[in-house]
Amino acid sequence: MKASVIIGGIVGLALSIWLIDSVGLAHIPELFVRASFLGVFVVTVFHLSQMLFSALSWRAIAGPSAAQPALATYLKLRWVRESVNNLLPLAQIGGEIVVSRLLRQAGMRLADAIAGTVADLTIEMATQVLFTLLGLLLLLQQAGTGGGMAAYLMTGVTIAALGMAALFGALFLGLSAALEKALMKFGHWIGWGRMLDAEGLHDALMNCYRAPARVLWSTLWQIISWLLGGIEVCLILHFFGRRVGISDGLIIESIGQALKAVGFAVPGAIGVQEGGYVAICHALGMTPELGMALSLMKRVRELILGIPGLLFWHRIEGRTQPTPDAAVRGVIE
Repeated sequence: MKASVIIGGIVGLALSIWLIDSVGLAHIPELFVRASFLGVFVVTVFHLSQMLFSALSWRAIAGPSAAQPALATYLKLRWVRESVNNLLPLAQIGGEIVVSRLLRQAGMRLADAIAGTVADLTIEMATQVLFTLLGLLLLLQQAGTGGGMAAYLMTGVTIAALGMAALFGALFLGLSAALEKALMKFGHWIGWGRMLDAEGLHDALMNCYRAPARVLWSTLWQIISWLLGGIEVCLILHFFGRRVGISDGLIIESIGQALKAVGFAVPGAIGVQEGGYVAICHALGMTPELGMALSLMKRVRELILGIPGLLFWHRIEGRTQPTPDAAVRGVIE
């Protein structure tokens, strides 16, 4: 395990302990009793709609290829991707590495698999900046609410937007070509011939971005996925006995997810996610315990969907050695 992951885990654990000590957990069991199994079930099932639109976005930006998997395959791989990112002790991009490998094993050329996944990740990041901006605008509309926090977050959004612009510029100016060469050298060094499939990665990635219709559809599907996250927050708070409008739901989710993204190096964003929801709920006049309970409900949903997702990944990986790619493709599809 890398030192950075260990350090990130320690930081996240320390933050979690501090939050529990500061906020307390006395009334959180009462909130979960009120929500009941029905609330957990509805929230978990509702999240599948988010996964569906994220899968639609991924498939759209990945573009046509000789081995383009069906939407059902992208939905299953989105499930695996979220499961790895949420539950395994990795930085929050481990899932992207895993699914690129699985797409290769399902018959897609490695360059196309990596390019489609990277393109989808950048679309997800870019639309998150827009989603966060929407949340900030809604927050600023609420008189006397979160003025200081909004100012800090607006600075953060500006920096993130500039960072995204720099990333896209670097990709077009040759970052992906440099990555392609590095992968080729690495494959040659370890004697893995399949890494030769990474040849053409730069062109494959540029082809994803050079199709305006696919970029627009991908952006639209991903924005819908983010908006559904705001509705999920409203559902959770409803089952906790606190009714909020869609505006509050979007504010909480957009800013909570933005703060979670800042802690991308912390495995599972443990502590960071909780702190984000506690802070924004407090800014909206809710108790810190409600913010903590909101985050914990999301953790429960992640466990319910994530554990089977990891088992499904293990099942696929277990068949990669003794069976040909066609058999692996059959398992995924």
